[in-house]
Amino acid sequence: MNESRRVYFDHQATCPVDPRVLEAMLPFFRETFGNAASRSHSYGWDAERATDQARESIGAAIGASGREIVFTSGATESNNLAILGAARMYRDKGKHLITCGTEHKAVLDPMKFLEHEGWEVTVLDVDGLGRIDLDALRAAIRPDTTLVSLMHANNEIGTLHPIAKIGAICKEKGVLFHTDATQSVGKVPVDVEAMGVDLLSASAHKIYGPKGVGMLYVRRRAPRVRLDPIMHGGGHERGLRSGTLNVPGIVGFARALELCLAERDSDSARVGALRDRLQRRFEEALTHVHVNGDQENRLAANLNISFEFVEGESLLMGMEGIAVSSGSACTSASLEPSYVLRALGVGDELAHSSVRFSLGRASTEDEVDYVAARTIAAVTRLREMSPLYEMALEGIDLKTVQWTGH
Repeated sequence: MNESRRVYFDHQATCPVDPRVLEAMLPFFRETFGNAASRSHSYGWDAERATDQARESIGAAIGASGREIVFTSGATESNNLAILGAARMYRDKGKHLITCGTEHKAVLDPMKFLEHEGWEVTVLDVDGLGRIDLDALRAAIRPDTTLVSLMHANNEIGTLHPIAKIGAICKEKGVLFHTDATQSVGKVPVDVEAMGVDLLSASAHKIYGPKGVGMLYVRRRAPRVRLDPIMHGGGHERGLRSGTLNVPGIVGFARALELCLAERDSDSARVGALRDRLQRRFEEALTHVHVNGDQENRLAANLNISFEFVEGESLLMGMEGIAVSSGSACTSASLEPSYVLRALGVGDELAHSSVRFSLGRASTEDEVDYVAARTIAAVTRLREMSPLYEMALEGIDLKTVQWTGH
């Protein structure tokens, strides 16, 4: 087995830029390099035209109009603008917000910030598959609730929330609904009208576009959503997000999304089959493996799996050259077990043994088989050193063991 070989199975952290996207972007670094806010010459007009075309294209991809798309530096900024902007704009109506425990930190942290500023936040629980209880959501909405923020697809376990049903509840109750669709846009159907979404965040680099560019959909009618800006200066993006627009990035974002939509069904079927092949390899070769998340309603690319009696970080060290993620990529500097898996009720030991494999457009069967073989060998080697695994094989229930300390 060639242990120096490199394989990238971390597409939920970021994707390589598709060559067709790069090709669309290149002219806007050199020939068409104008500032889209420069209205007095052709360089600016050309940049503005390209930006407007991208805006229309991205809007159409999610069932919105171009005028409802605000460009940002990425989904983290979009989430902050949606949550902080809506909370502050509608504070006179009430200061109660709702989210859930498996959201990305780019949603949970702005919520925590608002708590310190005097807002009240209800954090909904999820079940063992990462799903919220719709009745619990309905019951949590109060007269002073202004915003519900629930993600479309989870970044760690791939579970899809029933966004249309959530949107209908929010409409019925007269509260705004924001969804972090960073992991779902371009991969599963998204229609803000059909789903009753008022605010939606997305990012280009999760769909084979460039890093450093994202967008926020802001509904303009029924209802017209207003936001308090979090960045000031220059009045760009209708005053919602000041700053010189990243024209090459915006052009790349639109092209990346266009390609994703054109190839979504075939990509999804192929990648889903590869993911299932990888899961099958693990389940055939190893005992004590647990798939985390909803295996029915999840992203095609995602496989989050726990290898019991193996520490995830140790496993990754034994898989040098293979890019996967132990816990969430954005918080993997911490050795705390994944808060997403904890929210599912996965114990700390099992959470520590979890690995996220996320496949992509260029992934192959050969790569799947190679990664499976390397992972199985590493798990087997580590388990051979584990007295706990030996006890489990002997049929001892480790939960009943009375451990003594000195």
